[in-house]
Order: sequence, then structure tokens, then C-alpha cells
Amino acid sequence: MALIGNLRQRPVRRLTQLYAGLVLYGVSMALMIRSDLGLDPWDVFHQGLSKLTGLSFGTVTIGVGALVLLLWIPLRQRPGLGTVSNVVVIGLVVDATLALLPTGGPLGVRIALLITGIVANGAATALYLGAQLGPGPRDGLMTGFVARRPGRSIRLVRTVIEVTVLALGWLLGGTVGLGTIAYALTIGPLAQFFIPLVAVPALDATPGHPSGATAGDPPGAAPAPAA
Repeated sequence: MALIGNLRQRPVRRLTQLYAGLVLYGVSMALMIRSDLGLDPWDVFHQGLSKLTGLSFGTVTIGVGALVLLLWIPLRQRPGLGTVSNVVVIGLVVDATLALLPTGGPLGVRIALLITGIVANGAATALYLGAQLGPGPRDGLMTGFVARRPGRSIRLVRTVIEVTVLALGWLLGGTVGLGTIAYALTIGPLAQFFIPLVAVPALDATPGHPSGATAGDPPGAAPAPAA
């Protein structure tokens, strides 16, 4: 699959913003994990697989992202630099952050971790989306499926995918709770708030690289965040 993304325009700004967003996304995931109050659907799935396999959370995140990216091939989706970076960077950062954060703690501290993690996730999503360097693997799966079946709405496809991974993750032992609901209700508005503040000004279209390419992944916003 050939990479998409034109880096001839504002490369320093866009690369800095992309990787700042991915690093912040990984940190935000670790904060929500340490809160032990519930995760977003994809991270419930990642956590469940981590418990099942004994692999680290970050390793599972990278592995799932790579497998999802392979599903792009029959959907004829084209990844960008942000797509490939998403698969690797977030998983490495979340493991590094988890190694630094203690487990447990008073409920008040855990609630603070959850709130900080969700807000940081919204900001990270905006930074990543605004760089316009390719969609995250999970978002690309959703949009690619809709593109191949125009009669299906993005909302329906996204709901089916996220409910499925949430259910599987819960069955595998992933944490579903207050944080799961809070994330679902707030990540969209948070991303919409932050995106205008950090979006790179509109890029001029060039042959083979139309402006306005989508970016982001993961998992929960409109478009969904990154993971």
C-alpha cells in the first residue's frame, strides 16, 4: 500500500504536531488505564487481550493496529505517515508511561487521572487529526467499509464495530465502567473544541494528494481518536 500525505507543505509544523499528538495520546491512555474506572471500547479490547496473552498493553495495541491495517488491503484504503506512526508510537508511549505511573490510589486520585486522561485524549486527537497525515488504522477500517458499501451509515458501522470490540474486551476481562461512559459522552465535544485551535491551515491540493485528507484513529471522536 502506497503512503498518502504531502509533506512538502508545512512539514515541520505538521510532523511536530503529529508526533506530539501521538505521544499525548499514549500518555492519556495510560492515565485512563491507571484510573481503573473504565476505558474506551478499543482499549477495553486491548486490555482484555493483554490479560489473555500476558503481553504488555502497548504490545497488544501495536499488534491489533497492525492487523487492522492489513484489513485495509481488501478495502483499498491507503495509509499515511500518520497511520503507520499511529500503530507504533502510541503503543510504545503507553507502555513507557504505565511503567512510570503507580497502580491503585484513593478514589479521588483515580477520578483525577480519568478526567485528565479524557481531556488529554481529546487534545491529542485534535493534534493528530489537524496534522492531516493519514487516518488511524481503526478509523480507516470504518471509513473503508462505508466506502465499499455506500448504503451503510458511518454511525451504524462505527457503532457495530465499537460495540463488538467492547463486548469482546469485556468478556476477556477488560475494564468497563464509569470511564467508558464518560469517554463516549465527552470525547467528541472535546475533539471538536480543540480541533479549531490546532488545525493546520488548509493545504493546497497537489496531484495525487488532495487537501483535506482525514487523519486520526482512534478510537471515539468525530472523527474518532487515535489508537
